[in-house]
Amino acid sequence: MRWPNAGRVWIEDELLTRKSPASATPTEPVIRLEDVSMSYSTESDKPLSVLEHINVSLKDGEILGLLGRSGSGKSTLLRIASGLVKPTSGRATYLGKTVDGPGRGVAMVFQTFALVPWLTVRQNVEAGLDALGVRPHDAADRAVAAIETIGLKGFEDAYPRQLSGGMRQRVGFARATVVQPTVLLMDEPFSALDVLTAENLRTDFIDLWAAGRLPTRAVLMVTHNIEEAVLMCDRIVVLSSDPGRISLELDIDLPQPRNRMDSAFREVVDEIYSALTTRTVDSIRANRNQNGGLAQPLPAVTAHQIEALCETLVRDHQGAAAITALTRELHIGRAELMSVAQCLHILEFAEIKGADLNLTAAGRIFAEADEAARKVLFAEHLVRFVPAAAHLLRVLKERPGHSAPTARFRAELEDHMQYAAAQQTLHSLVTWSCYAGILDYSYKRRTVSLPAAVA
Repeated sequence: MRWPNAGRVWIEDELLTRKSPASATPTEPVIRLEDVSMSYSTESDKPLSVLEHINVSLKDGEILGLLGRSGSGKSTLLRIASGLVKPTSGRATYLGKTVDGPGRGVAMVFQTFALVPWLTVRQNVEAGLDALGVRPHDAADRAVAAIETIGLKGFEDAYPRQLSGGMRQRVGFARATVVQPTVLLMDEPFSALDVLTAENLRTDFIDLWAAGRLPTRAVLMVTHNIEEAVLMCDRIVVLSSDPGRISLELDIDLPQPRNRMDSAFREVVDEIYSALTTRTVDSIRANRNQNGGLAQPLPAVTAHQIEALCETLVRDHQGAAAITALTRELHIGRAELMSVAQCLHILEFAEIKGADLNLTAAGRIFAEADEAARKVLFAEHLVRFVPAAAHLLRVLKERPGHSAPTARFRAELEDHMQYAAAQQTLHSLVTWSCYAGILDYSYKRRTVSLPAAVA
């Protein structure tokens, strides 16, 4: 469904403000982040660094993408820009003034819709206008116009539970734009939608932006999807992980609308992908040698996914293949494949070299071995190349009963990474260890223990 032209009078009137703002000079960035760093305290009172020395500006008239993996601090950076979070050091400015709280003229679209369930579509859209003190009659007119513009005419009195995911996110866009924001912040706004709905919504958004029909001067968008960033953004800032640092800044000089199949589009995607894989390898090396290896996050990947990728590389590619070719062949997303490839590199079953994935000798043996031999080899590599696994086993061997609550290990990991990353790392660590037969896990008691043969 395309977003229709209804409500165009209200939007075009507001474009006068967007094109010639009185509050800032044409060359002044809408938002500027100057040497921004962010850290959090941990149970051990050791600061956990999330962002380090970020310098970036959001220019008037552009869509800027913040691209990075989980743990890169991109959502934290978005909240600093919005004034919802204060950085540990450095500063954020909005229209030339230091940000010291949520600013007027800044609106946000969230990943999870964040609609009030007991309010209708119109009431949800009006909520932001009520907070600004807009008169009820004017608020109602503006809400109806915004709802019509995003393609939900006839659903003004519906409740969120009566809408599909895509329709609920359209309400989120209407609520954000109805306040006529100077800057629109978007935190992975399409990631909770199915593939087709997300693609339609992206295209509709870009159509409105390119036609000058969105009442906002600039957009700052967080995403982990490389193709989405290249499809939508005028400029991309790539963040490395743990802690988040700017590793690449790239202007996207491709005309809109952009075609995913164009060679120029693919070249930009491959350039970003190659940069990310290089940073991933560097991060694995650094984290393995830092803080006893407990700073190494593990992706949400199963041992069976590791098996399957090793088998595919041996069976169909003689042990080596381009990562982009594998995504097309296996019909999976780049991010998902990269997570599995990262695990193969961590376990030293494969090496990531630029945009290629090459099995090591151990990886070939693993792919061709029977189930019992695979588990033995997996256990050896897990303990040898994942320091957190060796640490977990060492602690359990020293404890009476060779058992411990998982919370004890999660707290240790939280000294070196954010809570979500620590949770995910522990989950992968435990499931991999159980697959290898070197650990038992009790779901009921939330404890890990050594099998009798290991203890």
